Amino acid sequence: MPRLLDLFCGAGGSAMGYHRAGFEVVGIDRKNQKNYPFEFIKMDAFEALEKLGPSFDAIHASPPCQAFSRSVSIANRKRRPNLIPATRDALTRLDVPYVIENVADAVPHMREPVTLCGSMFGLPIRRHRLFESNFWIWGMKCSHKEYPRKYPPAINRVNPLRVLSLSGGYTRRGNIPLEDYLAAMGVDWLMTIQELSEAIPPAYTEYIGKGLLCSL
Repeated sequence: MPRLLDLFCGAGGSAMGYHRAGFEVVGIDRKNQKNYPFEFIKMDAFEALEKLGPSFDAIHASPPCQAFSRSVSIANRKRRPNLIPATRDALTRLDVPYVIENVADAVPHMREPVTLCGSMFGLPIRRHRLFESNFWIWGMKCSHKEYPRKYPPAINRVNPLRVLSLSGGYTRRGNIPLEDYLAAMGVDWLMTIQELSEAIPPAYTEYIGKGLLCSL
C-alpha cells in the first residue's frame, strides 16, 4: 500500500479521504491531534518533511490558512504567516507527487489550483478549497451554481448556509447538533465543532487520491 505523509494534518479530514482512496497515511502537526484517525506524530511540518519525506510515496500539505480566511479579521490576517511558498519549495526539492491545499482566497499564491466544493460530491455544504499539485487533477463543476435557490435532493437534507459557510467557518444561526455537522461533512469519526470548521470533507481527497494512485 502506498504511503502518504499528511502535513499540517489537523483532525484528519484530508487523511481519511486518502485512506479511502487506498493510501496508508501518517499525520504531522505541531499541535496534539487527539481525534486524528491514523498514526500521528507531533512535529514541525518542515522538520518532518526533511526527516521523513523521502520515505513516503506522496505528500499532502495544508499550510495554515488564517492569512487568507474570511473568518479572520483583516487586521489579524496581516499578522499571519503565508507558508504556501515555503511549503512548495520544500516539496519541490523532494521530487515526489504532492498536493497543497488552502482556502479560496489564497488563489494568488497557488499555482494553477483546482477548486473543489461539497456540492460536487452530493454534500450539503459550500466549502470551496483550492488544490495545487504536480500531477493532473480533473476539475469539476459546483452544483450549487446551477441551483441557487432550490438544491437537488442529494444536498437538500441540511441547509448549507446554516451548516458550513463559503469561507469555511461554521455559522452560529440555529441549534444544529454536532452529528448534523459531521454528516454534512461526510465525517464518520469524532471531531469538535472547531475542528470541523477547519477541516475539509474526506470526499475531496478521496477524489484526488484516486487520481494520485494513477500517477505513482
